[in-house]
Amino acid sequence: MPANGTAASSMPAPTALLEKLGVHLDPELLVLALTHRSFAHEAGGLPTNERLEFLGDTVLGLVVTEALYRRHPDQSEGELAKMRAATVSQRSLAAIARTLDLGSYVLLGKGEMRTRGFDKDSILSDTVEALIGATYLSHGLEASRELVHRLVDPTLEAAADLGAGLDWKTSLQEASAEHGYGAPVYEVAGEGPEHARVFHAKVIVGPVVGIGRGTAKKHAEQAAAEQAYRGLQELPAPPVEAPAAGA
Repeated sequence: MPANGTAASSMPAPTALLEKLGVHLDPELLVLALTHRSFAHEAGGLPTNERLEFLGDTVLGLVVTEALYRRHPDQSEGELAKMRAATVSQRSLAAIARTLDLGSYVLLGKGEMRTRGFDKDSILSDTVEALIGATYLSHGLEASRELVHRLVDPTLEAAADLGAGLDWKTSLQEASAEHGYGAPVYEVAGEGPEHARVFHAKVIVGPVVGIGRGTAKKHAEQAAAEQAYRGLQELPAPPVEAPAAGA
C-alpha cells in the first residue's frame, strides 16, 4: 500500500478492512478504492477512487431500490423514493463507514489529514461507494448485492419506520401545502473555520418557525425543518373544502 507519511505508517492492515466487509479484493484495486484525490494529487497524479465511487453509487442505488420495491409492495413511488434517499444519503453511508473505522484506512493528502478528512461525511460516504464499485468489478452483481445488504440492511429496516423523518424538508413542504402556507422559506448562515464549520438554519412556515444547526448546510436545514414540521402538527387541522355543487 502507498505510504502517506506518518499517517500511513500507523494505518491498520487493509486485510482487517476486508474481513469487516466480508469480501476479497485484489490489493491494487483495494488501494485504488481507498485513494482520495488529495493523496493522489500530492503523490504526483495517481489514479483516484472517483471512478469506482461512480460505479458503486449506481450499484448501491440499484440494490437498495430493488430491495425496497420487493419489501414494501404497498408503498407508493414517493414513499419508496424517500426511503431510498434516507438509506443512501451521505450521512447514512458515513455512519456505516464509522462502524467499519473506514477513516483510518483512507489515503489522504496532508491538507485533508490536518482538517480531519478521515471523519468527513463526504469522504467516508464516497469511499463506501468506491468499495462497492471495487467489489462489483471483482465479483459481479451478486457479491455486490450481498455486500450492500450487509452494510445497509439496518438502515433499510429503520427507514420503513421513520415516516416524516425520512426527509423532514419534503415532509414540511407537504404539510405546509396542506395548511395553505405555500413553500417554506429557509435562511442559513455558517460560522467557524473551514475545517470546523457550523451552520445555523431557520425556516418560516406561516406562523411557525423552526431552528436547526449542523456541520453541513443540509443537516442544519433538516433539523430546522423537523422542528417546524412538529410545530405545524400542533396547529388545528386545515378545513376540509366542501364538494362543489353537483359533484
